[in-house]
Amino acid sequence: MKNLNYSLIGAAGYIAPRHMKAMNATGGTLVSAYDPSDSVGIIDSHFPDAPFFTDFENYSADVVNSKNSDQAIDYIGICSPNYLHDAHMRFGLRSGVDVICEKPLVVDPASLAGLYRVEKETGKKINCILQLRLHPAILDLKALIDSKPADEIFDVDLTYITSRGAWYQASWKGDERKSGGIATNIGVHFYDMLSFIFGDLQDSFVHFRSHDSAAGYLQFAKARVRWLLSINRNNLPANTPQGQTTYRSIAVNGDEIEFSGGFTDLHTQSYERVLAGDGFSLATVEPSIQLVSQIMKSPIDTSLGEKHPMLSNLTS
Repeated sequence: MKNLNYSLIGAAGYIAPRHMKAMNATGGTLVSAYDPSDSVGIIDSHFPDAPFFTDFENYSADVVNSKNSDQAIDYIGICSPNYLHDAHMRFGLRSGVDVICEKPLVVDPASLAGLYRVEKETGKKINCILQLRLHPAILDLKALIDSKPADEIFDVDLTYITSRGAWYQASWKGDERKSGGIATNIGVHFYDMLSFIFGDLQDSFVHFRSHDSAAGYLQFAKARVRWLLSINRNNLPANTPQGQTTYRSIAVNGDEIEFSGGFTDLHTQSYERVLAGDGFSLATVEPSIQLVSQIMKSPIDTSLGEKHPMLSNLTS
């Protein structure tokens, strides 16, 4: 079997180093990388000889020219801003290359139909990073829930507060048209995780939504979920240790599920699954994309569904 050749779009992004590490760990070579920003010194830690492009036209020409050489690309990793994922996935597929794309796969669920079509036309495949489905604590929780009676309904509180500075709103992440808003940008993998464990979504109500926070209620086949997301450090619980800027919590029937650690190698495991032909597909990711779109568009209604215990902190 020949060594794998990888390419990377979005090499200067926050999550790109985890993709480079996964590419290296799976015995691959980074044969090209692209980002309009040239702040990509991290490449030296993994693939110091990788050709790097800041112009997409030159990068795309290199991808095309590599087709019939020993530099022919097997997979393109996509770590670009959310709103560019759709175009970059289409580019990869139409270049005859399978893609491995970061979450959220797309901002607008209407894009999914076109991606299904391009997959069919090209015979190439989209794989989405959904690393929470591989986290040991989440897998243990799923096994526990699956062992319970089929009609048992669980009460779940999901809280994720990850502080972000003023730069966030000035970047593409602060533009809802580009990031999909707070529920998409930091929440989509949690919604996917909830459906992975608790089954199909039955209902959704939004109790609060702003540029930096959101909260609501979800009814799944096997869970009643009160959820809250925020990037505002002022919403951290009062008892948060000094210097801690992130609070992540899942409580099931009052019992806390600890999963703050264990993320180091999940991207590598994700790549290994892709190489084994078991990557997370468009069909797998579609329900969470539909849900976040619904959350970002639904009217605010505090009269329906159970409220998150920290909701009053947001509204005050």
